[in-house]
Amino acid sequence: MVRTARCGCGQLRIACEGEPNKVSLCHCLDCQRRTGGPFGVAVFYDLALTKVDGPSVAYARDADSGFPITFHFCATCGSTVFWYPSRKPDLVAVAIGAFADPGFPGPSQEVYAQHRYAWVPPLP
Repeated sequence: MVRTARCGCGQLRIACEGEPNKVSLCHCLDCQRRTGGPFGVAVFYDLALTKVDGPSVAYARDADSGFPITFHFCATCGSTVFWYPSRKPDLVAVAIGAFADPGFPGPSQEVYAQHRYAWVPPLP
């Protein structure tokens, strides 16, 4: 199975083969700012099982963990599609919403719950 995530205008895509290693819901303040929502959801795939198509612009910053992350977004529409966490160099994280698949498996973990909005329930 291959799932493809893409930006809003379709110019930047990443094809991901197989099932994800993990789906993680992040409540950190940087994910809130990046998504414009109360959390971000990252789908982790083995880097070797992905293929990027289209141009991207990169933005690097340190994560709350202190490890650098390099985000890739579309220069035309601004959508963040994927990022490379230096702490896990064999993986790529993909924004779950970029798959636009409501049937996609949900998160199995959540991190930085101390920043969870009071009205967002914890994962079961």
